[in-house]
Amino acid sequence: MTQNFASLLRQYDYTLPPDLIAKEPAQPRDSARLLVYDRNKDAIRFDTFANITNDLPKNAVLVLNETKVIPARMRLQKETGGMIGALYVETCRGKACLAPTPTIRVLADGTFKSGDRLGWTDNYFFTVIAREEKEAVLQPSFPSDQLMTLLEKFGETPLPPYMKDSPLSEPARREEYQTIFAREQGSVAAPTAGLHFTKELIKKIEQHGCTIEKITLHVNLGTFAPLTEENIRERRLHREHFSIAPDVASRLNDAKKHGRPIVAVGTTVVRGLESACAVGARHALPLLEKLSGTTDIFITEHDHLHFVDHLITNFHVPRSSLLMLVAAFTGREKLLELYQKAIGERMRFFSFGDGMLIL
Repeated sequence: MTQNFASLLRQYDYTLPPDLIAKEPAQPRDSARLLVYDRNKDAIRFDTFANITNDLPKNAVLVLNETKVIPARMRLQKETGGMIGALYVETCRGKACLAPTPTIRVLADGTFKSGDRLGWTDNYFFTVIAREEKEAVLQPSFPSDQLMTLLEKFGETPLPPYMKDSPLSEPARREEYQTIFAREQGSVAAPTAGLHFTKELIKKIEQHGCTIEKITLHVNLGTFAPLTEENIRERRLHREHFSIAPDVASRLNDAKKHGRPIVAVGTTVVRGLESACAVGARHALPLLEKLSGTTDIFITEHDHLHFVDHLITNFHVPRSSLLMLVAAFTGREKLLELYQKAIGERMRFFSFGDGMLIL
């Protein structure tokens, strides 16, 4: 690790008392606490998430991520009788799949090698095509379009490493680690800023004069991966798939043209909208044009946000790309000051923790 890279990580470090890491969500969800930071007034106040309409502009457009967490953690039996744990990452097709039919890529621990068979049952199993350290390519014995159904039956909900000792049962995890508006299967982690919303709160927000729009960005394991020197050097992060329906893009572009504030609910929405945004001499305003694809955008405090005006977010882990993204709204020093205020108020951190609204 070079001195410059180590120095950069230290700039985004902070100390969090372990008991402030939330292991289960607030009940009800919108009873979570909320830190509100008004950049124009440089003012901070504390409230509950259910009262967020007290601070949202009446004509704002809130953009939610409707990705759905899949039960991606698999326990597979080897032919010798032993068990291995694997985490589904993605389905591979074409040249990337290393086989004539689609394969899946997983992260896995345990002893196994190419050619081994790993199974849920005698009828539903995988053959190991390739393995390199913790990554493996598996060929299913069944049509790939059955995978999601089988994961629903045999899989378990993955939780972030800092929540490995969560007291929630598997049925509770499937319900609680999922937004109420989740629709499109594909994430291995929840877009956690959206976990605070209830049906009642969404109705209240709409009655307040705000509009709700939804896009999709599938969260992958890269969101938990430590930053590398290559990330910093290349100004690129892990790739994530996103999509925006044409009618949604049209309404969002119209809102932008009319000066309505765009509020991203979560860092995933920021990545999706900013990746879709076209900026250039032919545009009087930044507009959404690239409506689907992959993004490896790396947003930091030095970047100008083109489409998103305000952010609803959770409190993120130290030294992370998510922390750097939020700093694009506040600056690094102010963000760390807000985090210290939240710690002083004993707010709850990370996925099941409390929220922050940056105006």
